[in-house]
Amino acid sequence: MAELLLGIDIGTSACKVALFNGDGEVMAQTNQPYPLYYPHRGWVEQNPEEWWDAICRGIRIVLDNRKISAGDICGIGLDGQSWSAIPVDGEGNCLHNTPIWMDTRAREIAETVREKTGFDRIFQVAGNDFLPSYTTPKLIWFQKEREEIYKNAAKFLQSNSYIAMKLTGEMTQDLSQGYGIHFYDMKKGVYDSGLAKELGLSVDKVPELVPCHQVIGGVTKEAARLTGLKEGTPVVAGGLDAACGTLGAGVFKNGQTQEQGGQAGGMSICMEEPLAHPKLILSNHVVPGKWLLQGGTVGGGGTLRWFKEQLANDDESFDDLTRLAEKVPPGSDGVIFLPYMAGERSPIWDPDAKAVFYGLSFDKTKGHMVRAVMEGVAYSLEHNLRTAAEAGVEVHELIAMGGASNSVLWTQIKADVTGKTIKVPTSDTATTLGAAMLAGVGAGLYRDFEEAVDRTIVITRTQEPNKRVAKIYQHAMEGYLKLYENLKEMYQVY
Repeated sequence: MAELLLGIDIGTSACKVALFNGDGEVMAQTNQPYPLYYPHRGWVEQNPEEWWDAICRGIRIVLDNRKISAGDICGIGLDGQSWSAIPVDGEGNCLHNTPIWMDTRAREIAETVREKTGFDRIFQVAGNDFLPSYTTPKLIWFQKEREEIYKNAAKFLQSNSYIAMKLTGEMTQDLSQGYGIHFYDMKKGVYDSGLAKELGLSVDKVPELVPCHQVIGGVTKEAARLTGLKEGTPVVAGGLDAACGTLGAGVFKNGQTQEQGGQAGGMSICMEEPLAHPKLILSNHVVPGKWLLQGGTVGGGGTLRWFKEQLANDDESFDDLTRLAEKVPPGSDGVIFLPYMAGERSPIWDPDAKAVFYGLSFDKTKGHMVRAVMEGVAYSLEHNLRTAAEAGVEVHELIAMGGASNSVLWTQIKADVTGKTIKVPTSDTATTLGAAMLAGVGAGLYRDFEEAVDRTIVITRTQEPNKRVAKIYQHAMEGYLKLYENLKEMYQVY
């Protein structure tokens, strides 16, 4: 039996295509970039056809890399960025660029809907606030501002469902991406046609809901020609990138939590029931019968990358910067960094928020600033965990993923700030691995998700919080929170 799995990740700046064996080992992988478009202030778009072109290139590169036979692939899994709104006609033709998760063109629409329909009515069904970045306000925007496109659209698709359609010809809506559609009932896993009508929308404009690991079809003859894949290879519906990354980190049991250390930061807490908080994000997990309470922050590994590019010497590496930070005591001698490099998402949801260094003086060094950056990202994680606790959600352990998890110092800072044990798996490809694991379960390579995790996830190290240092950070955390509260009114002016 063929035992290779293909994972495809539709990211914000590039698609990632990776081929794994049944034990989760990477056989070949590639990244293929594509552009973002900023036609107006607050608008951020991408062309889904450019995703597809990049994915076709990526699959061909992966198949050619080690002369792997396409016939050895037993399943294809997909994941993608959240909150797309891709209008396609009945033949699957894309009618317009999609606003992506960064797009806030529907800001006024969101405010109007909240006032008219009511926050409580929407939150009761969706478990999420009605924010302009989500899919629903974008659907209303198309309806109001692009009437012909809305009228001619047979369906509006998510990022992974668009690529799934290009591979199989089938239009689907996976459960984990349902949270972007506010008339999706988070508790029942069905569309609420009554709420859709109240919002002026129709459930007919979105595809049928399917489990993330369900095989929706096989690779078509045309898709096989373009990609080099074998016609008929099973394709599963796939899911949200954060949820696939959570699975790919080994998080599938109640209380386990994925800690995101990529370009952005955040966390995803696995739950057995849909406990919501208005300042966090609730979605289905890609694992059936599980939900994720998520916090997404702007500040992640990208903050240190920015510091390196803008403030470090040309010959200084990340390791060099880390060594400087190691010489500085916990709390950075009072230097605090607010990591709001492009506004901030949860739990403050402030698009006007700005990054700040507080506490600089002549006796402070570059090392103080580097450590403060690392600590600021850890504080934003702790802020989300504290918010989740308000909803009664317990976190037992953190499982780290993303490039920042390779830093022992940064991981230890996060353990000390949160007071949680952090485990680090081997894979730096958690998101594409999670997508591949969905394909493995759907195609029958794995009996269930527990077997998939047992076969593919290996913990390389475990870092425990230092109780003495944790007390220092508890005090510093209060300063972090007060700093934002004292600045938030100024953010709106400057």
